[in-house]
Amino acid sequence: MPRLPHPTPEALRRDPLPLRGRTALVTGASRRAGIGHAVARRLAAYGASVYLHHHVPHDAAQPWGADRIEEVTASVTEALGDPRARVIAGPGDLADPAVPAELLGRAVEALGGRLDILVANHALSGSDGDLDTIDAAMLDAHWAVDTRSVLLLVQAFARHRAALEPRTPGGRVVMMTSGQDMAGGMPGEIAYALQKGALASITRSLATTLAEQAVTVNTVNPGPVDTGYMTGEDYEAIAAMFPAGRWGMPDDPARLIAWLATDEADWITGQVISSEGGFRR
Repeated sequence: MPRLPHPTPEALRRDPLPLRGRTALVTGASRRAGIGHAVARRLAAYGASVYLHHHVPHDAAQPWGADRIEEVTASVTEALGDPRARVIAGPGDLADPAVPAELLGRAVEALGGRLDILVANHALSGSDGDLDTIDAAMLDAHWAVDTRSVLLLVQAFARHRAALEPRTPGGRVVMMTSGQDMAGGMPGEIAYALQKGALASITRSLATTLAEQAVTVNTVNPGPVDTGYMTGEDYEAIAAMFPAGRWGMPDDPARLIAWLATDEADWITGQVISSEGGFRR
């Protein structure tokens, strides 16, 4: 096979809208303080049209509460880099096994019949414990939301991409894991750590499966990110564990995820990538 030539000077110049004309579904994008919202803003700024998935009852039941979806949508819309792009929001309880495929179908229809990028950012908060307190209900709840729904979303996305023109370029899947494989693990969140670890473990298998459809699959570990769930002395103690002396902000992993969605990352697949600012456990 002949070697590929070096890129032309024109090809080396960055397009300010590298996702112009692309479409994306971002799950768990219902809070302006969250990673999903930050990812959606980055994708929109790069030119993509974005479908925002939300499940307000989950956030409403948490200490941080829920945002008005209209405000979340407006925040992403104001970041649009391409005036022809759109931002659409829709609900979905991904604990229901029928919802992932239904949600993906709604996103495809709303975005004009093609979906290029799937960012599975959602997760279940709470309903967890250590080895002594964990029970079957906690394990099942995290399995349903954190793992099963992600795999069903990827399945629906793969079927959608297979129906497009052969090897339509630009297909991207990004899943989210956590620090369960790092030093110390997550002994107080056994169910969450278990299910997020499953996503990290399946990344390469999914990447190999979807390679024929020109879809890359990667998983991002964002590390501790300030999404408003911790304050006080505990917050300061975590901040001191970063070389920069601060927590990660939602836009920190969002920049990586948005880059993975561009053509510049076309050669990156099957990887679990940490974006955690040198966090020292």
